[in-house]
This record gives sequence, structure tokens and C-alpha cells, in this order.
Amino acid sequence: MHAWLCENPVGVDALTWKELPTPAPKAGEVLIEIKAASLNFPDLLIVQNKYQMKPPLPFVPGSEYAGVVAAVGEGVTNLKVGQNVACLSGTGGFGTHTIAPAALCMPLPPGFSHVDAAAFIMIYATSHHALVDRAQLKAGETVLVLGAAGGVGTAAIQIAKAMGAKVIAAASTDEKCALCKTLGADATINYSKENLRDALKALTDGKGPDVIYDPVGGDFAEPAFRGIAWRGRYLVVGFAAGPIPSLPLNLALLKGASIVGVFWGDFARREPKANAAMMAELAQWYAQGKIKPVIDRTMPMSELKAAFAHMGSRGVMGKLVMVN
Repeated sequence: MHAWLCENPVGVDALTWKELPTPAPKAGEVLIEIKAASLNFPDLLIVQNKYQMKPPLPFVPGSEYAGVVAAVGEGVTNLKVGQNVACLSGTGGFGTHTIAPAALCMPLPPGFSHVDAAAFIMIYATSHHALVDRAQLKAGETVLVLGAAGGVGTAAIQIAKAMGAKVIAAASTDEKCALCKTLGADATINYSKENLRDALKALTDGKGPDVIYDPVGGDFAEPAFRGIAWRGRYLVVGFAAGPIPSLPLNLALLKGASIVGVFWGDFARREPKANAAMMAELAQWYAQGKIKPVIDRTMPMSELKAAFAHMGSRGVMGKLVMVN
């Protein structure tokens, strides 16, 4: 097998494409022949040694991938050789093969492409957990999605619309705003041109959004929170902009608003039955055509460094997927 190896976590440039012995799965594991692997923001952080999970060195990055089961370990009964699966295991995806815990593999129904499957679990699980479980979103409420043209942002738009909410999508270019419209956003804000608070007031008749979905952090967090509706829920999803914002807590008091943390990875670990039910619902929504990953482009696995550079340019709409 071949894989991108991180032996020194100082950034993307230190990754090397190496030939490695193809491993055999142990008890409870499967060997997956990888067909597609998506890029997520944590994949960049983990090779820079900035992510909360620090795998022992050396490791193969690539948190999310899809492929075909090539071998099964002892005791694995839910999967068989030749089966199509998707997996989010945190590492291992940027190669031709990987070992994964069978329990983390999502069997793919017929018609679920490897490219879509590799771009599915993280963004839809995060957004569903955020909007359905943590925000308790109701039909008719208004959701503001920041960073709306990114992976989790595009998923959040689709899920909010599937739940009957009104969606205001905020993004940094007219092209990104146009994409959000095609996904069902009722209104858009280009925050590189418009004042976020003023635009929010105008679009909600001064009431503000009931739910704010924020995977970005940075400079837009406070103006967005200042515009939240009474009893609003501000979802802390991530910090793609880099800086972790500090929100004045008096705003939460004045608005009767909640600041709600969203950590899907720990939810899946601590509440596996609830997570499995959520994933089953998401697979059903995909089959019904309610949700579908936005794929910015596919690139050969050998061009991983160029893909990371493209992701860093902030020009990506939806997800980047590497293919073997």
C-alpha cells in the first residue's frame, strides 16, 4: 500500500508519500481499500500539531473516507469482504488502504457513491447534531449560517431546510452566496460587502435569527451574537477563521440567549445509540434526495498537497475529495 505519512507534525509540506506494508486487520477491525477521502479542517490542524487529538507518530492523516472492505478481522460479523463502507476514524484516509474499527464503518446502501460518502459523515453528523439535538430547531424558525458555503455550512443549510426552517446564509463572495441559494437558502449576506448586523436586522424585521450556526468564529461572532433573537441559540461549531472569539456574557443575559457547544465527536462516543439513530436518519434523507454533499472538486490522491493549498485559499465551495 501507499500513504501520505506524517512523521513530523510541522505542516503539510512535511508529509511524504511512502510505500508501507499492507496491514492485516486484528479482532474487531477491517481493512479498507480506499476509493475516496475528503479534506476537513481538522486534517490540516492535525498535521500542524494544533488539533485536540494528537496521534502517536508516525501517522497517516485523513479523517474521513469511503471504500471497499478488503479483509475482516476476527469477530467482525456486521461487514463482509466486498462491501462498500464509509468511515470517520480520525486518521488513515490519505492512502490506498487503511485499518478501521468495524464499529465506526457505515455500510453504504446501493447508489451511494464513494465520493459522496467520503464527504458525508462529518459535515452532516455535525450539522444534524447541532441543529436538531443541541438547538432543538423548530419549523418556521430562522437560522443564520456563517461560513455557509463551506462543508458544514452547506450541510447546515440543507438540514435546516429539511426541518422547515428559514435560512439566511452568510458567506464571503457573491459566488458563494449564489451557491447557497441553489441549496435552498431563503436569503444571503455577503459579509465582505455588507454590514452583518444591519443586514440581519433588515432580513428579520429587527427580530434577529433564532439560531446562529457558527463554524467560523473570528470577527463575525460578536456582531452575529448581538443580532440574535430573544431566546436565541448560538451554536459554537468551530473556529475556521483561526482566533477563538470572546463573547461578552451580558449579551446572553440581555437576549435570554444560550451559547451552546457542539462537539459531535464526543456525542458519538458518549451516546452511541443516539448517534446511530441520527446516522440512519441522515442516510434515509440522502436516499430521499433531501441532502447531498456539495463537491467542490475531486483530485488524485497524489495531489494532496495541492488540495490543502486550495483549501487554504478559502476558495472551496463544499468539500474537496481525493480519489484513488
